[in-house]
Amino acid sequence: MNTLDNYIAEYLEYCEYRKRLDAKSIKAYRIDLKQFYNFCNGSDDFLSRNTVDLFITFLHRQYKPKTVKRKIASLKAFFHYLEYKDLLTENPFAKLDIHFREAKLLPKTIPFHSIQKLLSVMYQQKKQASSSYQLRCCIRDIAVIELLFATGMRISELCGLCPSDIDLENNTVLIYGSPITTTTSRIDAPPIRIISAGILLPFFFRNSFASSIR
Repeated sequence: MNTLDNYIAEYLEYCEYRKRLDAKSIKAYRIDLKQFYNFCNGSDDFLSRNTVDLFITFLHRQYKPKTVKRKIASLKAFFHYLEYKDLLTENPFAKLDIHFREAKLLPKTIPFHSIQKLLSVMYQQKKQASSSYQLRCCIRDIAVIELLFATGMRISELCGLCPSDIDLENNTVLIYGSPITTTTSRIDAPPIRIISAGILLPFFFRNSFASSIR
């Protein structure tokens, strides 16, 4: 084995017996470091900043940002170990710019048929309610789901609602998106009309997340 191969073997042993990492983590480290070893192709220049920089460029060409970030973290931890053991005079990561912007993933939309199925089950549970309390709970749950889909509000915004935010006369709801953003949205969902009748409005707020934060 050459020097790099020895260093990797020692580091993996250190991870297993000193850091007590689980087998899955050690396997991931082994794969990432073996890839770096193969990239160096037996060269003794693996400690240079240029070699590490070229390897990071190679990773960016081959993998998605999230994978690149993980592999860089594995290599960085390895070089930190070498520095800790005084096996290198200068850590190549010390003056290496490895920051990059990860692409933001857009939230996935729920298929319409899934929404229909969810509401269908909830309305069926409402029909099968065996007590007035259970019935009100079912209507409350339906109202929550209908509100989310009808207005597009966030769950945090729903939890932040208070009775004064719902205008029963104009059938609208006031949504506080942020300290400086307020939106008024019209309510058209049938379950909300039940709440608007005034019977369930106090119950809705007494038995929802809003009551725990207001």
